[in-house]
Amino acid sequence: MKQITDTILMVRPAQFRLNEETAVNNFYQDRQAQKEIENVEANARAQEEFDAFAKALQNKGIEVIIVNDDDKDDTPDSIFPNNWLSTHENGTAVLYPMFAENRRLERRPEILDALEEKGFQIKNVMDYTSAEDEGVFLEGTGSLLLDRANEKAYCSISPRADEQLLIEFCEDFEYTPIIFTAYQTVDGKRLPIYHTNVMMALGEEYAVICLDSIDDAKERKSVLKSLKQDSKQVIAITEAQVGSFAGNMMQLKTQSGGKLLVMSDQAYQSLTPDQIKKLERFNEILHPDIKTIETLGGGSVRCMMAEVFLPRAK
Repeated sequence: MKQITDTILMVRPAQFRLNEETAVNNFYQDRQAQKEIENVEANARAQEEFDAFAKALQNKGIEVIIVNDDDKDDTPDSIFPNNWLSTHENGTAVLYPMFAENRRLERRPEILDALEEKGFQIKNVMDYTSAEDEGVFLEGTGSLLLDRANEKAYCSISPRADEQLLIEFCEDFEYTPIIFTAYQTVDGKRLPIYHTNVMMALGEEYAVICLDSIDDAKERKSVLKSLKQDSKQVIAITEAQVGSFAGNMMQLKTQSGGKLLVMSDQAYQSLTPDQIKKLERFNEILHPDIKTIETLGGGSVRCMMAEVFLPRAK
């Protein structure tokens, strides 16, 4: 199976702002900044950042399918579609259970229709969303870091990533679960990082990971062992770099066959020259400035891109 794709889905926001429902356990959202930026202005800035980012991807040869959000429902986080949707080479689209009630409104059938209109085949929809009734969540490729080529799912357990549901996903897709808990320090306490893709990213030949955030030595060892088994070069980042979204990157392939690593400008500026050099061995780096989206949304470029792996209709 392919690990990287040349096609992504992005949702252009209509009412972006700091989402109070997600801020309870996403400690990267800045409430102070929200007070200083009116919601109308926050959305206008987010749209500007979104448009510049999407254009930069297209200029590099990535196919970007853009769906516009509407203001029918309260969906401040619609810009992060990878949390409720993943697509797979066998034609399956997966819908995931979301922690925040207002985020559940992001799952719009017209988004799947848009993929089909662009010539992709959805043969089957796997729907885990009934788990919300039990208060159980697994937030897409935010929670699941999929090594598609080696059929493994790395997952940091948190209020938004349930271990039993992860195991059910792995049984359904025949993936091996690699389970651990990653932490961050908040007001002097070690609390779980809300999404795996904040502290870890997987390219074809490498893994970017904050090993310091995995407090349990056994778990850390097991994650490292799994990566080394698959001949991934491990590029370690620090907890401070995680705070600048350096773990939230994604490798894509361009339509001319090259490789592109996408991270935010904030993430790029936090890296050392040595880390940049290691990454540039494998791919070119694109680093758009999405400061408003990061500051209020508490997510970065990886969260804005839902990879499209569906087969094209003949």
